[in-house]
Amino acid sequence: MSKSTAVTKASDAVVSPVDPDQTLKASKALIAHIKKAVAEPSASGKQNLLADEESTVAETPIWLTLTTKKHIHDSHRLQPSKIIVPHSLNTDSESTICIITADPQRYYKNVVASEEFPEELRKRITRVIDLTHLKKKFNKYNDQRKLYSEHDIFLADDRITNRLPKALGKTFFKSTVKRPIPVVFMKQRERVDGKRVAVPKGKKEKRDPTENVNARPTAEIVAEIQKAIGAALVSLSPSTNTAVKCGYASWEPEKIADNINKIVKDLVEKFVPQKWANVRNLYIKGPDTAALPIYQTDELWLEDSQVVKDGQEPPSALPGKHHKGEKANIGKKRKSLDAEPESKEEPAKEENEEERPVKKAKKAAAKALPPSNDEKLDKEIADRKARLRKQKSAAKKAVDV
Repeated sequence: MSKSTAVTKASDAVVSPVDPDQTLKASKALIAHIKKAVAEPSASGKQNLLADEESTVAETPIWLTLTTKKHIHDSHRLQPSKIIVPHSLNTDSESTICIITADPQRYYKNVVASEEFPEELRKRITRVIDLTHLKKKFNKYNDQRKLYSEHDIFLADDRITNRLPKALGKTFFKSTVKRPIPVVFMKQRERVDGKRVAVPKGKKEKRDPTENVNARPTAEIVAEIQKAIGAALVSLSPSTNTAVKCGYASWEPEKIADNINKIVKDLVEKFVPQKWANVRNLYIKGPDTAALPIYQTDELWLEDSQVVKDGQEPPSALPGKHHKGEKANIGKKRKSLDAEPESKEEPAKEENEEERPVKKAKKAAAKALPPSNDEKLDKEIADRKARLRKQKSAAKKAVDV
């Protein structure tokens, strides 16, 4: 295993600390182990009569696993990123390709059918479809599953990749096996003094579907497709582990080591925040093998504030957990933010003593009130009723007269 390199600043880590000799040594050991495991009978004693030893080894992928100290991405990213490797990962001439383009699709179909397009690559492209026709023809779940099973590789124009999850659904995006690989089919705008030339505003003329002034030349489209097919795909997620396919067990160890060195360099420089300061481990492994380390760091944290001193308890990450000597806030009354904290107990006692005389004075005043005279009140009410009766009788006599 390569020696650990102490990294103090991310900007200082320009050269990869991974030892190429260690990578080659681990690749040889892993390939030898996979071939030996395929040749040996299974532990259950059953043999697959249809399985071929050479084909099994050829289909066994080798993965590079990166472990970081902190998450390298905050949320799931449905669009895979590409890393160009020296040895292509898709050399199968029988694998089929589906290209999803921006509208209109007719121009790109003509490009694939043109004489400038390579014959070998044209045979592998079995479908060219734009986003509008994709939504109309494959809007049902069964149709999406059929499209998924008919093709091995999916390429998509980078202008429409953000709209594909809604159009294709979980059939394509529940795993990272056949997610559409972004490709750039649009030519770059002209630049003047390092700035892009603005697109003229106003009403646009109707274009011929067989012509596309925004598309790249045929030679560049071919190079972009070949580059995307053979690239190593990086699917980022909110975790500290990232796995990238770097080759197959049927390859020579030197080819796998070359791909690993290139992937490690681009993966850390492009996708890992704080570069090598955030890298903890690098491994290579097969689907059912142990992970062989090619790099490990001695620094397991990024900042000194994350280190807990001897004898100090770490902060609790779970709510409701309290350390020794800390009492839970149960049965305590909340205080307003404007209220000043009580520094001493004596002022509080003086306030209570001042409140007590006020309460006693109120009680004394209530007792000092004169008692009510019910007989006098009843007499006044009776006199008032008598006067009312006299007034009513006088009014009645006046009406009768």
